[in-house]
Amino acid sequence: MTIRLAAAGVLAALLLSTAAHAEEPVLKAGVQAAGTVLWELDTIEHYGLDARNGFDLQVEELAGAPAAQTAFLAGEVDVIVSDWLWVARQRAEGMDLVFLPYSKAVGGLMVPADSPAQTLKDLAGGQIGIAGGPVDKSWLILRAYAQQEYGMDLQAETEQVFGAPPLIYKTALSGDVAGAINFWHFQAKMEAAGMRELVSVSDAAQALGLDPDTPLLGYVLHESTLAEHPGLAGGLAAASREAKAMLASDDSAWERIRPIMNAGSDEEFAALKAGFLAGTPAEGPVDEAAADRMLRLMAELGGEELVGSVTSLPEGVFVGAGG
Repeated sequence: MTIRLAAAGVLAALLLSTAAHAEEPVLKAGVQAAGTVLWELDTIEHYGLDARNGFDLQVEELAGAPAAQTAFLAGEVDVIVSDWLWVARQRAEGMDLVFLPYSKAVGGLMVPADSPAQTLKDLAGGQIGIAGGPVDKSWLILRAYAQQEYGMDLQAETEQVFGAPPLIYKTALSGDVAGAINFWHFQAKMEAAGMRELVSVSDAAQALGLDPDTPLLGYVLHESTLAEHPGLAGGLAAASREAKAMLASDDSAWERIRPIMNAGSDEEFAALKAGFLAGTPAEGPVDEAAADRMLRLMAELGGEELVGSVTSLPEGVFVGAGG
């Protein structure tokens, strides 16, 4: 009789556990294959930080950022990582998108270790490699900075070479350009290879009166998803914070994900770790006044190609607290 009661108790507990798990909202994340967001999401999944915070994370790897945005807008995935300027643009056009801070990591302009350049004005007449296109946000900030600090039209006084991040990385290391602007993780690899930072986007932004702590990248969701699952934004924010805290304090957590980090050496591995952690946004609400200043500058420099018709920060872009 005792054995039967015990068995019944175990069965009941299992059924309750299964039912509770079934009630957790599934959050399907569409992310770039081999992208840095995978480091955090893999950590969340491996350590069960999603279940601990009331949701079931499922990761789908996609070809790149455009593919992720397309899948998200088509309803094929529930969340992607993008920048809040894109969210503001979509929201101004009637989409119910919101932004949950993920990272404030930005790069800078890198030059060879033996470059004589000390400031941006020393690059006049040279080539600058830029990951992305003419409306890359780092490039726009550095253009505004050069104009303010040196009265220099950086676009007119240099030749720009645009390309994908891996191509700009290789071009920079080969010395074929005087300087290069790349995504933060490729910049970390460039530093590990001996290049030096001429000016950081963070410092340039601060000189322009912008807040370098404004998180540029975040988890993007539909308001309708959050309305259906009221605790989801808080759960995702908490899981993101817990994953970053684990990576900040536990070297074994990094060793576990090293195979997906594409680090070619111990120096690259260390630089990637440091860069990721440096991008951790502050907890608490985003300074919307600071974000509005940045958006207005981006609208002035990047125009409709970057921000569409939006010229000021729409209401409701930001939700939750930083990771």
